[in-house]
This record gives sequence, C-alpha cells and structure tokens, in this order.
Amino acid sequence: MPKVLEIAGPLVLAEGLSGVGYDELVEVELRSGEIRSGKVLEVLDDKALIQVFEGTEGLDVATLKFRFRGRGLELPVSRDLIGRIFSGLGRPLDGAPPVIPSAKLDVNGDPINPYARDYPDDFIQTGISTIDGLNTLSRGQKLPIFSGAGLPHAHLAAQIARQARVLKKEEKFAVVFAALGITFEEAEFFIDNFKGTGAIENAVLFINLASDPAIERIATPRLALTAAEYLAFTLDMHVLVIMTDLTNYCESLREVSAARREVPGRRGYPGYLYTDLATLYERAGRIKDKPGSITMIPILTMPDDDKTHPIPDLTGYITEGQIILGRELERAGIYPPVDPLPSLSRLRDKAIGPGKTREDHAGVANQLFAAYARGREVRELVVILGEAALSELDRKYLNFAQAFEDRFIRQGERENRSITETLKIAWDLLKLLPREELKRIKSEIIDKYADQG
Repeated sequence: MPKVLEIAGPLVLAEGLSGVGYDELVEVELRSGEIRSGKVLEVLDDKALIQVFEGTEGLDVATLKFRFRGRGLELPVSRDLIGRIFSGLGRPLDGAPPVIPSAKLDVNGDPINPYARDYPDDFIQTGISTIDGLNTLSRGQKLPIFSGAGLPHAHLAAQIARQARVLKKEEKFAVVFAALGITFEEAEFFIDNFKGTGAIENAVLFINLASDPAIERIATPRLALTAAEYLAFTLDMHVLVIMTDLTNYCESLREVSAARREVPGRRGYPGYLYTDLATLYERAGRIKDKPGSITMIPILTMPDDDKTHPIPDLTGYITEGQIILGRELERAGIYPPVDPLPSLSRLRDKAIGPGKTREDHAGVANQLFAAYARGREVRELVVILGEAALSELDRKYLNFAQAFEDRFIRQGERENRSITETLKIAWDLLKLLPREELKRIKSEIIDKYADQG
C-alpha cells in the first residue's frame, strides 16, 4: 500500500510503490474525489518523488491515492488545434469541446538532430521596421526579445503574432503563442487581441496564469512546442512560436529545484538551467527534406535590466541573436522601443538580398547602423560641449539620429509595414546625409534606389 512520507511545496514523496517509471504520468486522488495530475521526477527502490501540477494545497497525507498511467504527459493533436485556446496543461479555455486527436504526442519531444537541420535562410516579415530592416528574422531561427519590467513587450509580442508572415503566399503559416505566468488582465489582452483582429484563426494559444500553480508553468512551453512540431513537421506549416515570459518559467524551475533541495547554481537557479533552456530552444528549426519549419521568439524580462543575469546570459549562448528593448527610447515615448545598436540577428545576412527581400537591403541596414551609432555619439558630445561646438557634418548626424528614432523606430501598434515600405523610409532618412558619407552602400545601388526615399 503506497504511503506518503513527505509533502514539500509542489512535491510529494511516497513509498511502497512498484513498477513506477521516470516521467510517468500520475493521477492523485483526494478524499473528496478530486483528481489532480502530476508526474514522477525521481524513482529509488520503492520510493517515488511526484510533482503535482495543480499544487499540494489541501492534500491529506493519510488518504491520498495514486494511479500511475504508464506513460508521460501527452498532448492530443489534430488539425483542429488551430483557432483554439488552451490552459497551460492543454485543457480547453474557449468553451469548445476537447480536440478529437489524430495522435497523442509526448510533450517532452526531442531537440532537432544537428545533422538533420537545414540552414535558416528565408525571410519572415513581422511588419516592424527595426526587426525586418535591421535585425531580420529568418525562418527556423531562434531570436529572443530581451525586455525589462514595465516595457511594452506584451504589446510587441501581440503585434508580431498578429502581423508575422512568410512572403510566399502559397505557404501555410501559423502562430503558436504560449503565455507563462501572466496576470488575468494580460491574458484578457492577448485573447481579445487575437480574437478582435481575426488572428486567432491562424493561431493556437496556451495560457498559464500567475495564479496557476508554478509547476504547471514548466509543462506549458513543452505543450506549445509539441503543438508547433505537429503543425510544422506533420502538416508542413511554417510555425512561429512566441513565448512570454521565459523569466517566469525559470522562476518556477528555481522553486521546484529548491523544493527538491538541489545544490543551487548562479543566483539560486538550478545548475541545469542551461540544459533545460536548450531542450526548449533547440526544438525550433528546419529539417532537411521537410517543407515545414519552427521559428521561435522567446520573450524574457531581465531582472534589474541586467543582461548578465543567468536567464538572458544563457539564452544568448543558445539562440542566434537578440532583440533588446531600450528604456531610454520608451521614456521618450517611442514604440516599439527596440534599441538597434545592442540588438543582433546572427542570421540576418542569410535571409535578405535578391530573391528574398531586395538587393539594397544589406547595404542600407549596415549604413543605418553606422549612421545611428555616429548620431548617438554626437548626442552625447552635445551634453558635454554644447551644440555650438558641433561641425556641420556632426549636426547632420545629430538630425539623422533624431529622425531615425521618430520615423524608423517609432511606428504604430497597428502599423504593419512591408519590407518595401521599411526600405523606402530608410532611403528617405539616408538623404539627410551627404552622399560621400554613404560608404557602406555600393554606388550603383545608390543610383538605383536613392530616389525611392
């Protein structure tokens, strides 16, 4: 007869068990008849450590009953996933019946074998100039957004989910959106946003609230990625996975690690944080000889705006760049406050150019980076020396930096710019500088495209 030895946080330690396997799904029955779900974290002889998804509040040690299901946590999948809203554990939240599955998939999945990976080299248009024009998102890429407390990353996430598409119209595109540890108001914002714009018809939502048990948060991104893998590699769709906020996910990992009395790593996070994040991020990508793809934009808030914090630091090692939201731009009333200078897309040059965006794209992007950096330097110089000390060229760069922020970075939350419109604005801005300063664009390209500004 199973006997409960200890309850600690979301964990239950039981003995007197046999035939129990690691990661096996468990049903925990309370005296009232309520059923809670969980999974096995560790097995030693006749003992098992069980993680309860709904939390352990109200459990009576003497009356608990366990049913072991002989399988891991699974997600029922079918084409009917699209357009649906689920909880963090995959239960319907939209009032519709459960999905009739064509298959049930283990949510843990597997990272894509490096040998089987295809190189991400196709352009995805988000409709946001600072991403499309400067830090381009490539199909199959992992490009995180580093934000800070109070910055509008939720609005940016909703805008990307609403606007993102592949340019080839005949290809099927879908969005899988996973919200981790968000408030009820934020959940309503995302749901209303998707429904109000019709984007829900092209999306699958997994919503985990801050009031939900933290342990559920660990399963949510795995359910979302399992849905994405089915859509991409079974239904041959191009899938964009957006997760917000990964910091809440990592906090849940730390909570469970502390309950298990594991030796903590940096800032109390478990030593396996890097490995755990990699098991999520590396499920995105493209597979050779398969038409579908998974592109991932994880969004995380940096505690104290610290880029060296373990969560953004380890994320940066695994992913292919980062989009950084700047607090100074946000204070200036600029949306979206994407700071181009510290942002980076390592796969940008593979996703742009003739046949993908336009032949002038790479040169224009490099010139914008250089000119904006020079303009920012001049702005700092003005603080020390005053504007009277500037040369005529310095004044032009100062004007360029201001115009760049006002016209290129700043755009409306409902403004969906095509890559052609983004490049047109760029050429218009470059006209503020003398032609001899455009050293990163070939002369024949200037002659061909400069009149488009």
